[in-house]
Amino acid sequence: MNTDSPIHIDSKKLKKVRKLILHTSEDDDRPVYISGNFNQWTTQDFRFLMKKVSKGKYEFTFPEGKEFQKELIYKFTKGDWSEVEIDRYGNKTPNRHWNDDNLERIEKVAKWRKNWLPYRPSQLPKIHLISEEFEIPQLNKTRKIWALLPYDYETSTESYPVLYLQDAQNLFNENADFGNWQIDKKLAVMSDYGIGKVIVVAVEHAESERIQEYNVGRTLLGAGNGKQYIRFLTDTLKPFVDKTFRTKPEREFTGIGGSSMGGLVSIFSGLIYPEVFGKLMVFSPSLWVIPKIKLGFMDFFEPLETRLYLYAGGDESDTMVSHVIKLRKRLLKRESLQGKMKVRMSINMEGKHNETYWSDEFPKAIEWLFFSNSPD
Repeated sequence: MNTDSPIHIDSKKLKKVRKLILHTSEDDDRPVYISGNFNQWTTQDFRFLMKKVSKGKYEFTFPEGKEFQKELIYKFTKGDWSEVEIDRYGNKTPNRHWNDDNLERIEKVAKWRKNWLPYRPSQLPKIHLISEEFEIPQLNKTRKIWALLPYDYETSTESYPVLYLQDAQNLFNENADFGNWQIDKKLAVMSDYGIGKVIVVAVEHAESERIQEYNVGRTLLGAGNGKQYIRFLTDTLKPFVDKTFRTKPEREFTGIGGSSMGGLVSIFSGLIYPEVFGKLMVFSPSLWVIPKIKLGFMDFFEPLETRLYLYAGGDESDTMVSHVIKLRKRLLKRESLQGKMKVRMSINMEGKHNETYWSDEFPKAIEWLFFSNSPD
């Protein structure tokens, strides 16, 4: 027997699997994922998590299957679009295409976004001071109010969704005592990806009277003026904004949001006036002041489809996470809201009660509330 006879292999039976090799000069501890036309551009898809071979080098072998033999269109991310690849100048990169017969491909990434940054100054929203002393007849007060308009507002004819945010002092002010959400910078980057064109109306808080103004009804903090404040938003401010700017005034394009007590008053705004607000952005709400929040009044209204983005940090207090989980369960179990209330829960167990973590959540909330059809 000739043991040296050549072995004949049927080339048709060879596995035609494709392998990606990625080199990146800027590396860190975040994992690398592939998002593309083969997984509906899903980010943080563990089926397409690349293997780290060494610092700055990753590999991934696609599964067998016809869907992976056709043209592949994709991008690399560090977890989601806020952590996506960018070029060495910080600009958005085009989609990558693999449409040849090679079974191995080498790619390079110069830099990565981190929490949506860096941004292009040309994309910054136009910050417009509506008034230094906007009248609040419901409270017999005045307040400073801002509008952040899309960067191309003056040259376009578009109409835009509107998000009303509380605590304007901490949203884009670089000199804020406790830091700020950087919403201007986040909106600048998001506009590059088609998810940042909203008008943000930022209402400054009432300084020493902030807690009383955001406190709705009788709570552990006593009697508050929250109902009057909400009526100001719905009956006075919103009509003015819709008359002054090119807005989409319908409820499905109107949101309200805030953090801490600002988050609490935003919850009540959406629950009491569902015909006005269809989107709720609620970060770290102070539910401790009203642990047994009553929802019975909601049964008197015709249920309307509402989207609620609910965030909590695990390092905020002993009860923050449990309170928001309980609220979500109660809302989803409410018979009158069945099929109408969509809730996205976001929990960061490392999250603290401050602007840095709310800033991290802002783009994710904007995307899901205004630019996504995902139910949760």
